[in-house]
Amino acid sequence: MIPRFLTVSLLIGAIAACAPQQERVTAMPAPAAKPVWAFEASDVPLDPAWTFGKLPNGMRYAIRSNATPKGTGMVRLMVDAGSLDEDEAERGYAHFVEHMAFNGSTNVPEGEMVKLLERKGLAFGAHTNASTNFEYTLYQLDLPKNDPALLDTALMLMRETASELTISPEAVERERGVVLAELRDRNTYAYRNLVDQFEFAAPSARFPKRLPIGTVETLNAATAEAVKAFWRREYVPAQATLVVVGEFDVTAVEAAIRARFADWSPAPAEPQPPAGPVDPKDRARTDLFVDPALSERITASRGAPWRDEPDSVAQRRENMLRQIAYGIVNRRLLSQTRQADPPFRGAGLGTSDTFKAARATNLVVDTVDGKWPRGLEAAVLEYRRAIAQGFTAAEVAEQVANIRTAARNLAASAETRSNDALFGAVLALLRDDVTPVTPQSSLERLEAFIPAITPEAVHAAFKRDLVELNEPLLRFQGRRDPVGGANAIRATWDAAMRAPLGERAAAATIGFAYTDFGAPGAVTADSVEPKLGIRMLRFANGVRLNLKRTDLDKGRLLVQLSLDGGERLDTRDNPLATEMTSVFTSGGLGKHSSDELQTLLAGRSVSANFSATPETFVASSLTTPADLELQLQLLAAFGLDPGYRAEGEVLYRNSINNFFQARFATPGSALSSAIGGILSDDDPRFSLQPVEAYRKLSFAKLKADLADRLANGAIEIGIVGDFDEAMAIAAVAKTFGALPQRETEFRTYPEQRERSFTANRSERIVHHTGASDQAIVRLTWKTRDGEDPEAALVLEMLERVVQLEVTETLREKLGKAYSPGVSSDASRFWRDWGTLSVTASVDVKEVEATRAAILATIAELRDAPVSEDLLLRARAPVVEALDNAFKSNRSWLALVDRAQTEPDRVERQLLAKQRILAITPQQIQNMARTYLQDGKFLPITVLPKDRRGDP
Repeated sequence: MIPRFLTVSLLIGAIAACAPQQERVTAMPAPAAKPVWAFEASDVPLDPAWTFGKLPNGMRYAIRSNATPKGTGMVRLMVDAGSLDEDEAERGYAHFVEHMAFNGSTNVPEGEMVKLLERKGLAFGAHTNASTNFEYTLYQLDLPKNDPALLDTALMLMRETASELTISPEAVERERGVVLAELRDRNTYAYRNLVDQFEFAAPSARFPKRLPIGTVETLNAATAEAVKAFWRREYVPAQATLVVVGEFDVTAVEAAIRARFADWSPAPAEPQPPAGPVDPKDRARTDLFVDPALSERITASRGAPWRDEPDSVAQRRENMLRQIAYGIVNRRLLSQTRQADPPFRGAGLGTSDTFKAARATNLVVDTVDGKWPRGLEAAVLEYRRAIAQGFTAAEVAEQVANIRTAARNLAASAETRSNDALFGAVLALLRDDVTPVTPQSSLERLEAFIPAITPEAVHAAFKRDLVELNEPLLRFQGRRDPVGGANAIRATWDAAMRAPLGERAAAATIGFAYTDFGAPGAVTADSVEPKLGIRMLRFANGVRLNLKRTDLDKGRLLVQLSLDGGERLDTRDNPLATEMTSVFTSGGLGKHSSDELQTLLAGRSVSANFSATPETFVASSLTTPADLELQLQLLAAFGLDPGYRAEGEVLYRNSINNFFQARFATPGSALSSAIGGILSDDDPRFSLQPVEAYRKLSFAKLKADLADRLANGAIEIGIVGDFDEAMAIAAVAKTFGALPQRETEFRTYPEQRERSFTANRSERIVHHTGASDQAIVRLTWKTRDGEDPEAALVLEMLERVVQLEVTETLREKLGKAYSPGVSSDASRFWRDWGTLSVTASVDVKEVEATRAAILATIAELRDAPVSEDLLLRARAPVVEALDNAFKSNRSWLALVDRAQTEPDRVERQLLAKQRILAITPQQIQNMARTYLQDGKFLPITVLPKDRRGDP
């Protein structure tokens, strides 16, 4: 279902006219005009830092000055025109217009808009993008600097999109192929499943018949005149809102908006057709949708009329109670997935709006293939218990603790909210009529309301919001029809609704058991890296600690633990040694299960994760100064006493089974499954193994493979953000510094650093079981590793140049591919290992032509130096990214985490811009000549199963 929308629809009574008493007349209420901004009709206090306005032509705007990231900005244009606005012959036109926005306008020649932005440092996709949905189209520009001239360019381009598009017949014809390619790429089992879900839930509604991508028939029939007619009808000032957020002077921005948009001629705004109708009385129907790639799921749903619930303090309190109620039910369901023999893989209960046409409560149950009866019965039991028995004080307290902590953390970091976060707040206003507020005022209202959040109040709100699942719509999806078919599903539901409830067992209250690791470790070395000011310490037991204080995110900090080993433990004889690290923390601790940890740590800003990189095991967490010590205790506990409980194994096996069932279902997943083995001549370290090899894996094996590294491996910890250095050092001393002596250096694993690239350059065919018109063309060249920093940057620039040229050829000129991709991997982990690959998803009929077009493009790069303009367009976004590198804690962490054991990262970062600017067209040509040679590439083609033989 579509998420809940909170909207305002005020009815203001007209004042009766004062007539002479003998001629007294009662006036009929006049329809009220909708307020310009929804907050005008709300008692929720508005964040005063926003500036809102409306031009005489009807266009609205919102402006916010913000300095996170410092010296940057964003511009968004939202047009209230989506696929719901299309008539039957216009299906896909709203999305088609979005594509045409980058294809020429009155003042920007065709094909120049993206290039113009690239020259100014905006990469297409990363900083320049757009999206279309049912109700609106959103155009997005992220500005890497707050230069007034760049802002003026952004506003100019938004105005061009709003009122100056040319939409020429030639451009429409070229772009048609791109849009059809996007439609073809989206035709997956997941998309078909979604379409069936929409059609089953709302068979008479408009929205299932107005999916934004459109249809082959309407897109093929689209003419420039018809697309332009849709654009002219829908792109009018009254349906447009411009948002500017960033480090700008608000007064200057407001004046610039007026200068750019005031002369946009007003025009009538046609009301958007409703998304429905959705029959709230619809019930007792059953749907089966089967696809070999789909994991098993049953959804039970009942609808009710949509409620108009304008944003208000009272409504927010009601919403809070609802949030807590559903949170408790879903927490109960989550607990069941963490059993050694869980009844289902996952389950959830929620109530949401279907646009403004209806609302519905949904119970969703994901099960292992064939196990749906048990899973449905267990989930229905929890649903019924929640209605009949309500919630406990402990359950409410856990939810409140999490909500309160999130609110406190947000208030503490309010000064450094990002541009994205602030736009999210105004987007909620534009789409859901939710008033933007200050985090502090939100926290104050929460604190005032918490005493009223009782189990009884939560239960009452739950029952007010819930649409009881009596005779629900039941939908099954899976790989094969359920035994007994639709009748069996309905019978199982009916039986579950009649089964005895019983009482839920109360969870025992315990305390966190890992707070004492021994005597705090002594610091034996303490210095400061001179160029970036990274403080580097070493403890007596060999643990390293690197610190960098910043004010980029107030009240928050990042912690990263690097432990020697990682995928270096994967050998030819034991290629899956680290495979199960993804579920390592799901096994809990020796004294606490993962489910117990969630309750124990409620209201604390801590987390635990564990993953393997090519050379280390890594755990990263976002926390607060108050919770830093607990975060370190938790990470240390996982190193010292991991639980390896059976529920983690179950989670892993279920995910592996689903992966193998769907691995050939799309061209992309088929390629991903095969590519490692193809490139490495089936080196087992990089190749997908038979499913039986994964099913045999166990926590017992993982424990044996990890034991030495967990006990003895070198450790380096990086902390970046808003914290007190003395307190951080003391916290590390009491946790990791107190551990027994460890290895002092990260191992080099020389025998594991060799990785071969296949010498066989013959074409490889991979088959998929998806749509019969889908194919992928991939060409891969062997390059070099990334040890030489200058060569690595030339390779990066070559990658970006190839991306621009291949996109120009395949997408803009030929219309063969929606989003061709180029990737370069110059590894610092594997000796002499590097690749550059070009990948394009195309129609099966276009495979040979696409490969020829790619090779012709590569040949041009070999035969002549790139133009200065092409180099500028490739380089400018990289330079801007380097200029902004130290504006986020996450970027700092990439340098801080291994500052002692990989100090060259700092120098490479500091010299990167200088080196990038020094790269010449000749160097790029030489790199292309050296590595991108004819006959040296490895061609891989992904085809549907019935082409060129069977897999």
